[in-house]
Amino acid sequence: MRIKLFGGLRPLTRERLVRDGFAGVSLAAMDIPQVLGYARIAGMPAVTGLYTVFLPLIAFAAFGASRHLVVAADSATATIMAGQLSLMAPADLAHYADLAAVMTLMVAVLLVIARIFRLGFLADFMSRTVLVGFLSGVGIQVGIAMLGVMFEIPVNSSRTPEQLFIVVTHLMDAHGLSATLALAVTLSVLLTGRYWPRFPMAFIVVALTIWASWAFDFERLGFSLVGEVAGGLPMPRLPQVTWGETVQLIPAALSCFVMIVAQSLAAARSYADQYREEEDVNDDILGLAAANFAAVAGGAFVVNGSPTQSAMAETAGSRSQFTQVVFAVVVLVVLLFFSQTLRYLPHCVLGAIVFTIALHLVKVKDLRHIRRESPGEFGLALTTAAAVVFVGVEQGILLAMALSILRHVRHSYRPHTQVLVPDAQGVWRPQPAVPGLETAPGLLIYRFGADLFFANDKFFAGEVRRLIAAAPDKVQTLLIDAGAISDLDYSAACALGELCGNLHDQGIRVVFARVSSYLRADMHRHGIFEVLGESNIFATLHEAIVSVHPQSRLTS
Repeated sequence: MRIKLFGGLRPLTRERLVRDGFAGVSLAAMDIPQVLGYARIAGMPAVTGLYTVFLPLIAFAAFGASRHLVVAADSATATIMAGQLSLMAPADLAHYADLAAVMTLMVAVLLVIARIFRLGFLADFMSRTVLVGFLSGVGIQVGIAMLGVMFEIPVNSSRTPEQLFIVVTHLMDAHGLSATLALAVTLSVLLTGRYWPRFPMAFIVVALTIWASWAFDFERLGFSLVGEVAGGLPMPRLPQVTWGETVQLIPAALSCFVMIVAQSLAAARSYADQYREEEDVNDDILGLAAANFAAVAGGAFVVNGSPTQSAMAETAGSRSQFTQVVFAVVVLVVLLFFSQTLRYLPHCVLGAIVFTIALHLVKVKDLRHIRRESPGEFGLALTTAAAVVFVGVEQGILLAMALSILRHVRHSYRPHTQVLVPDAQGVWRPQPAVPGLETAPGLLIYRFGADLFFANDKFFAGEVRRLIAAAPDKVQTLLIDAGAISDLDYSAACALGELCGNLHDQGIRVVFARVSSYLRADMHRHGIFEVLGESNIFATLHEAIVSVHPQSRLTS
């Protein structure tokens, strides 16, 4: 396994150093409040959010390939982690942090395995549609979970519907000052994000509320504060976790792994395409593994390549990983000199910032596009989002992958099929295959829109028989356009051989056009050539049509 170091930084020019250096400072101002919020989602101490943008950022810059991906705490993986860990230990105990460290280590090992076996292609098994649905579901779940924090209403449930019910039925018990401040923060962050996206409103809000909390003693006024925050550099420690607890963490670690691979590589690929840069998904996986190992060593939790934070970095002007290195240096300064100021931060403000993050995860614009362009896929996105909200994040991500694969299988199981039919001018044009059509008297040209395999071979044979039986004239020649058929499995070859034999017995000539070298080899291996004869196999549609109907007029 060849390792390329600092691929996302090189080459460094003076212009790039200046531009990406300023972008790193701007990104830190925008992102520090968010990673504090992600720590809240994960059930971890606020300072661990800063830890996720210290050593992990440097580790990915060293080992990753993407010039644009920001690897840090992320709401999706934080939610998955908290969903499992909250069932095993209270969030305020050291054992919770030990469990988080072990889960992060498991994720890092899974990523190393994925890099060794070059499993970057796994990112393709979650379609963009269900990824949009999944992230929207996470956004709804996190947003509802933050309502109790914003209004300071105790919520003793991990189920989203119950959390919403508790908040709605106890609104009269909300702490008025906290609710007012939270709503003001939410509106200010959303409005500035809408009209001045590069303005670090979240950072300014955090700084102002910390000062106001210290100056006016918010704790005396009834506000719940973050409290004591450990300063200085993170100190590594050996987690105390039993073997049984480790086994319990495996499903959540696998879910985080799938989320990281799908979300991170999708984001990295989109930026590589946008800037016409070479991508290496397997090196990015190695960088993600290194970042998670660094998170374990640095007292943090699972980190992920965040599309949201990557977009923030691009908005700030970032074009290389040098931005993330500068970001890490800024965080180091905060850890060494300013961490104690975080103790005055009101929980309602942190909850409001997380709530705005959650709103951005609900991809309303993308959902509208999907609904307009593909109502069926829109239903899949909503199903995935509902599964996350009503069942859970882990189940939601598994459902997302299953729906992505099943949708592909469904297209292959019932592909589009067509028959070439003459139009008013006598030109042959494709139409959806329905009984009663023919290409010419005695001729039927049939297109099958997918590979032939065990799940669709009966559909293929059945539709061919129905088309032949319902043709206006007795079919003498069946020409199969096999341009979409690249191979045959054993079951499909048996069905095809049986169909061709039956048609031959009925006096119908069967011809195959656009037969690729791969399909030709499969047809030889399965004995289809012996049934059809070499003279009925053509590499192009034109050659086949000239053979069966020389006077044809074709527009494919």
